[in-house]
Amino acid sequence: MSSPVLKDLENQQKSASIDSLIVRATAKPQATATSSGLYAPVIHGYGYDEVLSNGQSLDALLNVNYNLFNKKRLNNQLQSIKLQVDSIKYASQMSAFDLNRSIAEQYIIAFASQDQVNFNTEVVSLLQKEEQLLKTLTRSNIYKQSEYLTFLVTLKQQELAMSQSELQFKNDLAILNYLSGITDTASVRLGEPKLKSDKLYMETGFFKRKFQLDSLKNENEKSAIDLNYKPKLGVFANGGYSSSLMLQPYKNFGTSVGFTFSVPIYDGHQKKMQYSKLSLASETINIYRNFFSKQQQQQLNLIRQQIIQTDALFGKINEQIRFSKGLIDVDAKLMRTGDLRVADFVIAINNYMSAKNLLRQTTFNRLKLINQYNYWNR
Repeated sequence: MSSPVLKDLENQQKSASIDSLIVRATAKPQATATSSGLYAPVIHGYGYDEVLSNGQSLDALLNVNYNLFNKKRLNNQLQSIKLQVDSIKYASQMSAFDLNRSIAEQYIIAFASQDQVNFNTEVVSLLQKEEQLLKTLTRSNIYKQSEYLTFLVTLKQQELAMSQSELQFKNDLAILNYLSGITDTASVRLGEPKLKSDKLYMETGFFKRKFQLDSLKNENEKSAIDLNYKPKLGVFANGGYSSSLMLQPYKNFGTSVGFTFSVPIYDGHQKKMQYSKLSLASETINIYRNFFSKQQQQQLNLIRQQIIQTDALFGKINEQIRFSKGLIDVDAKLMRTGDLRVADFVIAINNYMSAKNLLRQTTFNRLKLINQYNYWNR
């Protein structure tokens, strides 16, 4: 299996892990080196006030800043990244499930085409065998030339149908290889699909996970809003050279320490408005979750009912096949003695083909239903 989407999501997970390291790094003391120089000349009494500008200055400092009481904010950011990673993992699983479902369905289609080729080959072989006998009987004047030609037309139609089914199988197999990321164009024989539906119980936790993640993100954003309205305290220290170059500049090496403190007082009730937005988002999440749960339940019930109804058809179809095959055997014996019209034999073959095709179609429809049920029942 090859999918650029899955690789993209894998890289997004790795990128989110790096974001987590970045957040942890920003919580540590931050050191920066700064340097600045200033020269403000006074010409003929015109220039900046030297009391303010000092005429000239030179700074070269090493600054260290650290925010205190930052653990809750750090945990909130890390939780946000974790939820992002969980969402990416969910999207990755969802993409894999979608791809697996598409591949499984295409495999069923390709196998059905292969089975159609086998069936058409079987019918052509039967008709060719009877055609040789009918040709001999026609030469012996047991059957009319027109009856032989009627049978021959049926044979040619089936040979054409066999050729068409072979082309269809090649096309369906190519699509299967494309979905699976297989570049080999060699013809292969597909094994019978093995899809289990022994327990048609409902296990629907996977799809609900998306709504759980959305709710957790909503709660995380609410916590982030609360933290933005908490007091903030930081400390800083610097050391280096800072001088106006006016008096004993060689002595202007030193250091300083300090702190910053802020408390939100009034911002126009933005916190209340942000809470209102999150409340609306939470209501939307609940609406989508309830709607999806009902839809999923209905979908599973419908598919399960279709599987049960389909299973009930196999007995009748197999009985019809036995009768049709038995009639062909009887008609073949009668045709050898000239006691059967060729048209009746052709009708018997067509009835057999219809019954077999109905069995094939029912079998593969059942496999498709199981594939859909397995997809939604997560």
